[in-house]
Amino acid sequence: MASSIQILLDKCTGCTLCVKSCPFGAIHMANKKAVIDMAKCTFCGACVPVCKFKAIALNKEAGLKKDLSAYKDVWVFCEQKKGVVQTISFELLGEGKKLAKKLGTKLCAVILGHDIENKIEELTARGADKIYVIDSPELKSYQDDPYTNVLVKLIEEYKPEIVLCGATTIGRSMISRVAVRIDAGLTADCTGLDIDEKDKLLLQTRPAFGGNIMATIITPNHRPQMSTVRHKVMKEAEIHKSHKSEVIRKKYSADILRSRTTLLDIVEEIEETVNLAEADIIVSGGRGMGGPDNFAIIKELAKVLGGAVGSSRAAVDAGWMPYSHQVGQTGKTVCPKLYIACGISGQIQHLIGMQSSKVIVAINKDPDAPIFKVATYGIVADLFEVVPALTKEFQKILKK
Repeated sequence: MASSIQILLDKCTGCTLCVKSCPFGAIHMANKKAVIDMAKCTFCGACVPVCKFKAIALNKEAGLKKDLSAYKDVWVFCEQKKGVVQTISFELLGEGKKLAKKLGTKLCAVILGHDIENKIEELTARGADKIYVIDSPELKSYQDDPYTNVLVKLIEEYKPEIVLCGATTIGRSMISRVAVRIDAGLTADCTGLDIDEKDKLLLQTRPAFGGNIMATIITPNHRPQMSTVRHKVMKEAEIHKSHKSEVIRKKYSADILRSRTTLLDIVEEIEETVNLAEADIIVSGGRGMGGPDNFAIIKELAKVLGGAVGSSRAAVDAGWMPYSHQVGQTGKTVCPKLYIACGISGQIQHLIGMQSSKVIVAINKDPDAPIFKVATYGIVADLFEVVPALTKEFQKILKK
């Protein structure tokens, strides 16, 4: 039986309390009676207790409960680009191993692509007990339709208990589509995972309300339990070359692999410095840089240190730096050995993306800037004097 909700017109007085209580704007007044827009209503029930006249009848979906006992194993979607397995996959395999151990199940890697047989040994060494390999020319480069279709088919056939995916551009695009198709819950951008050993539920922790609180989310009634996880918040799985795994190779029809779009070209961004997500040293600039041309001094310091260039959201929104360099809640999460923040005030959205860095050096003219609260070392000075001076000193030291 599907959920249903109804306004009892003989009891409704037109008080409008229910209108104000609905978080989805699904209730309005017509002829002094409440009317529910069924296209907007989610049957959350927020309107029921506020109605003093008991004029709202809500029936939650009853029906038969889904049999969850058939769902086993922890799956990790192992993202690859041009045949190179991305390091977020190794982080998830490391965390997935812990979850699988607590559940008493197996850790499984899922990899899609073309000419990827040589990646089986790599995933085996990282601890995968089973590896699902789907190798096809249509899967060489990521496209939404074939990747989604294949993963949905795999999940429907093998029924994993947990599915983990990186919170990357590809991961975010694909896994939300999969969750909708298989009627599963999905928690995005997790920074922590654990198992409730009593109820065998996945505890999915993520920042909420702009990072001001950490919310732990569970999915008790649906399987698989699905999460995307931020890069650089978990340790990579250790390499054990003696480990053995079972390999399951699957083939799918042209209908499953067909895409509604055509991939014309992939334009790579040319980087003068190392990749931001992989960097051990990051030099970031914010609003205090004053303009795009001034990022030249940031890039020079990063180049001397052999590091990457980062940016706050303010600098990206202003068009000074491309989005691929953004660090923070809506950008990349990084965990370098050294993070140098130049002209970044340190709003919570930025701190979420870099506060796990081993050493943080903050350079800002404002002594009350929030960045100093998380900084290992703080320099209250003009960054246009300090950064070039640091560059010169590092050049001298590194030459020796």
